[in-house]
Amino acid sequence: MAKISRLKKELSAQHVGLVLFDTLNGYLHSDDPRKQDFLSENNILPNMQQLLSGARAVGMTTFYPSGMHGANHVDCVERLTDTDMELNPCPATPILPRFKKGSWEVQIPEEIAPLDTDVIIPKNRWNAFHATNLELQMRVRGLDTIIIAGGSTDVGIASTVFAARDMDCSIVVVRDACYSTRGGNHDFFMDRVFPRMGRVMSVKDTVALMTA
Repeated sequence: MAKISRLKKELSAQHVGLVLFDTLNGYLHSDDPRKQDFLSENNILPNMQQLLSGARAVGMTTFYPSGMHGANHVDCVERLTDTDMELNPCPATPILPRFKKGSWEVQIPEEIAPLDTDVIIPKNRWNAFHATNLELQMRVRGLDTIIIAGGSTDVGIASTVFAARDMDCSIVVVRDACYSTRGGNHDFFMDRVFPRMGRVMSVKDTVALMTA
């Protein structure tokens, strides 16, 4: 049955879950004016709302993998990198999470708040499956396909999509409900990487395929 469902174009709530990755206040209601302008110009939050509304209309479960890091970075590993997250050279400064567990920044915005039937997945790494119970929560519901949206495209979305593919999940990446502010990285993944791993679709087309 799973093999049959994977090849169906329709996105049935019986075997598909919506994954809203790191949809947190700190990212979607950023205090950075440039980030605010970018999100507004690209209609990111309204697109997520439309996607979520479509999923709820057919009874689809939504999963919220959300960064939950300790205040003292005890759950993080410092490593040397050539750049910071915005690709600025910083060879001697480890990249550490900006938002801490319990803060307003790690809360899910009211506009896309979860229902009691949805599932919040605390995570400590980019990949939403790593050391979390996301796979278990999908398996017990009989889900073998994810629709994924959120940010950043080139970080957590990419890491999670690679993991989902290696776990034999079918994948739909929602192009206009994902984002990255880093140059052409978003378009590169949407045009050159994700199409080989699953389907890349718009919010409109994704919602049109959702069924109960």
